[in-house]
Amino acid sequence: MALLGPAEIRDLAELLGIQPTKKLGQNFVIDANTVRRIVKAAGVTSADTVVEIGPGLGSLTLGLLETGASVVAVEIDKRLAAQLPLTVEQYFPRSQAPSALGSHDRWRDRPSSTAQLTVVTQDAMRVTELPGAPGILVANLPYNISVPVLLHFLETFRGIRSGLVMVQAEVGQRLAAAPGSKIYGSPSVKAAWFGHWKTSGSVSRQVFWPVPNVDSILVSFALRETPIGTEEERLATFALVDAAFQQRRKMLRQALAELFGSSVAASATMERAGVDPTTRGEQLTVDDFLAIARAKA
Repeated sequence: MALLGPAEIRDLAELLGIQPTKKLGQNFVIDANTVRRIVKAAGVTSADTVVEIGPGLGSLTLGLLETGASVVAVEIDKRLAAQLPLTVEQYFPRSQAPSALGSHDRWRDRPSSTAQLTVVTQDAMRVTELPGAPGILVANLPYNISVPVLLHFLETFRGIRSGLVMVQAEVGQRLAAAPGSKIYGSPSVKAAWFGHWKTSGSVSRQVFWPVPNVDSILVSFALRETPIGTEEERLATFALVDAAFQQRRKMLRQALAELFGSSVAASATMERAGVDPTTRGEQLTVDDFLAIARAKA
């Protein structure tokens, strides 16, 4: 089937009176080959239910539906959310008209049969419930909120097993960074709490409209089957991570002094955890931070 191209994207934007804005991080994908590359790299099959964050005009949505997968699309813009089922219906003419989902009036209607789509019209940072229990997350994430919204979904929807996101290159490299590198930081450690991450190729600026002034990258992830700690331990670990990287040039005993009451107390706790108090946050793995959190408890 045909996917959305430059002409179709611009026609849809004009129809809806949408002018892409930097504030919302709107850069629409206009290249079908890139869409199919993303879907293939994510490993989506007809047996999957996929959650897509910020579907926009539907470029990636159509590519996901092309596999036969069910898609739950979370879109904050009411105009885009209302148009998406209509666009899908146009590209999947054999599907039935959109049908209401019973009492779940917070979901938009979805076409049944060939195209299985549910549109959730809500701020992705506030959504706490999704239909269909998605197991894969695939998204072209807005540059300005990519890490917070990604972590929110991983914290909230534990049924997600794997995924692939397109983000700003710098952000993606940090998500996949290993301890000891200059770009390793808070997003790296927090992402590692949930699973294993790797970069999966760069994306040309020319496949977007409008053309962004930053490079993009694909990052894939596979989440842990068993969490490495409890929710209480995650919160405690993340607090340590935030404190460590707010003063990343300082030794940990100094960076964590305020959190522990003093550098002496921080040193003692780190020693109990088997971590050198004179090291810096960028040298520690997520397991090291967890060990400190457990020693502090």
